[in-house]
Amino acid sequence: MLSPGHRRRPPTPRLIVLSVLVALTALLPLTGASAGPAHEDVTGGSGPAARTAGAARTAPEPGAGSAAPAGDLATGTESTGTDGTGTESTGGESTGDDSTSSPSSSSEASGPVAAARCGPELSSTDGIEAQTCVLTQGDQTWARTYYRNETGRELISVLTLMVPDGQTVQMHCAVAAGDTSGTCETPRERTTGDAAAYAAVAEFAATGAAPGSQEAEPLLLRSGSDEPARS
Repeated sequence: MLSPGHRRRPPTPRLIVLSVLVALTALLPLTGASAGPAHEDVTGGSGPAARTAGAARTAPEPGAGSAAPAGDLATGTESTGTDGTGTESTGGESTGDDSTSSPSSSSEASGPVAAARCGPELSSTDGIEAQTCVLTQGDQTWARTYYRNETGRELISVLTLMVPDGQTVQMHCAVAAGDTSGTCETPRERTTGDAAAYAAVAEFAATGAAPGSQEAEPLLLRSGSDEPARS
């Protein structure tokens, strides 16, 4: 207690400053502890919320690539196909010019394929699998076959696009052995008549002679765009 006659001295400015510094020092750890986790949640990028956001950015839009065949042969294949030589034959002389007939490639496509009519995936006991389609984009139609050759030897494929006016367009492709999928496709042609009337068939045989010739090896597989699915 203060003795009679003594007065309480008012705090000096120096004491006030020291008191404020002590109070701020005590509050700093609490502020840092409460702010840390909130900052980590926003920028961490390793939690479930971050993974969900990443998936949303990379997910394809509904309907993208819907023209691709449903089978797994089309997975991971390029639309340019293998090396080959396209020929037009039978049923009359071709009326197409250079501006309407050119080898198909992915760089020529101006948009997604509008329609794809594909037969079922077929396989032979020798180890060749194939699925053949008729594709239409804008005013152009062409044929493509997807294949996987697990026979252990190189094969040859002849892909034929049958036009409603009786003409045919053929592509001869070398089919390398391997467990990966490949493609063979005809040049794109200006659509004549109803695109739904086009059909395609691919024949696979051993190298040495083209399928269908008298010297050809036995036909290993024939795959068509209009073949019914096997039960």
